[in-house]
This record gives sequence, C-alpha cells and structure tokens, in this order.
Amino acid sequence: MKGNIQLLNWQVDIKEAEITSIGNDLILLDKPIIKSKFGYPFKVDVTTAQICLSGRSEGEINLKPHISEAPCLTVLLPGQILQHKYMSEDFNALIIVMSQQFINNLNIQAKSSLFYSISDNPTVPLSDKGLRSVTFFYAMMKEAIQNVDNPYRMETVRHLTKAFFYGAGHSFHKVPDDKNKSKHEILADKFLTLVKDHYRQERSVGFYADKLCLTPKYLSTLIKANTGRSANDWIDSYVILEAKALLKSTNMTVEQISDELSFPSQSFFGKYFKRVAGLSPREYKKK
Repeated sequence: MKGNIQLLNWQVDIKEAEITSIGNDLILLDKPIIKSKFGYPFKVDVTTAQICLSGRSEGEINLKPHISEAPCLTVLLPGQILQHKYMSEDFNALIIVMSQQFINNLNIQAKSSLFYSISDNPTVPLSDKGLRSVTFFYAMMKEAIQNVDNPYRMETVRHLTKAFFYGAGHSFHKVPDDKNKSKHEILADKFLTLVKDHYRQERSVGFYADKLCLTPKYLSTLIKANTGRSANDWIDSYVILEAKALLKSTNMTVEQISDELSFPSQSFFGKYFKRVAGLSPREYKKK
C-alpha cells in the first residue's frame, strides 16, 4: 500500500515566502525561509528545482553526500530521499515545485536520459551567465502565472518550463563518463544502480551478483574495495533509509511499511529494522 509522501508541508516548513502558483501543479517560492527537518529523511514526491542564490546547505540524497553552494541549481526528482544536515543562516533560494501530472504533460523528449542524469547529478554550479539565465526563466514563469487574463496561461508556463529544463539540461549532461573509470569502478556503479532499483524487493547479495554475472564472494570483495562499505551494508542502508522516510513522512502503519518493502512479516521487519537502526520502528516513529 502506498503512502501519501510529501516533499515538505509548505504551510508549516516554509515561512515568509512569496508564493506564486497555478493550483497545486506549479508553485514558485520566492526566497523562502526554510524550516528544515534536520536529521530525518523524507521522500520526494514532486519535481523541485532550487536556484541557490546565497549560502550553503549540506545533506544526503539517496545516501550520497550532497552540497549546494551558491550559485548553483539543484533538481530533485520523485522517489529520491533527502536528508538535511546543515543549512547556513544566509541560505537563500528561488524554488520551483512541479507536480507529477505537470511534468508528465511537458512531454520532454529524451526525458529518460535527461532525468537519469539529473538523478545522478542533482546539483550543478552556475556561472554568472548561467545564474542570470535561470533567474530570467524564473521571472518569466512568475510573470506568466500572474497573467490570469491570458487564456493560454498554462500553455505559456509549460513552454517556459520546457525551455528551462532544456536550457539546464546541457549542464546536467556535462558529467564525467566512464572512460577514466576502472572495470571494478564501473561494476561498483552498476551494483549501486541495481540496489537503487531493486532494494524494495531484494536484500540478498546473491541476487545482485547474479545480475552482474559474478559470485557473491567476489562482488562483496569488489564493493568493499571500491566503496569502503560492504555490499550488505549498502543494501541495508537503502532499505532502512526508505523505512525511516516512510515512518516519518507518511501515515502508513508498520505493517503496511513491512509489506511495501517485501518483508515476510511485520515481526521480521521489526527485527531487521532494530538490528540495523538500533531501535524498533515504533520507537523511531515516536522520536
């Protein structure tokens, strides 16, 4: 059973922002004061573009360390798990929040490759020219939304949003390729991608070893040597991160979360969670 996972409760967690919106499909937040929930992971259920104007924030996105330092552009996609750890007092940003329906209606060509690159590289630094470009698009989108007398308002906003993504897209695609990576590093990357895709159903190292045509022992040795963490540790970390996000961000019961993560029983899930996290699911939810 799926829970209703929200990126942020905008009314509670974001204060004093100038909000411009079209229903719940597209929301622009002009320099909000963000009251972040530090320490607790939450799962993103919308697409969010954040233009960082000043300051710095630190955290993790899907277990990967993440830093946003002005000026930069960060894009978060549905399904990602975000955990804030630090935000400077002078942090300031322009934020664009887009519902899944709004994104689907954009019909962006080559969407899979662009969004895959964004998923792996959510933040790109901005040059002075790049910052002027994205803030210009933000201002254009804001003006279009506010022009309520325009019968083509939604179409205008959609085209501007597509232009925003295509304009930023080349920056997201300017990422290192595999040419300079060793065979073992490429295999480690493939393992982590597989874990990200299958951890809700598969927690056995053997499953991932079979996918990569390796023995479990060889895969475990390779992952430890290339990442500093064991294969089992990576799998457990993804499962527990998802469980924590569901416990804190939804109204799902422990039993429903156990089913969502393909555990044979609630009891088995509880023991697994306590072994890895050090406390029971209910104890974590009450923290």
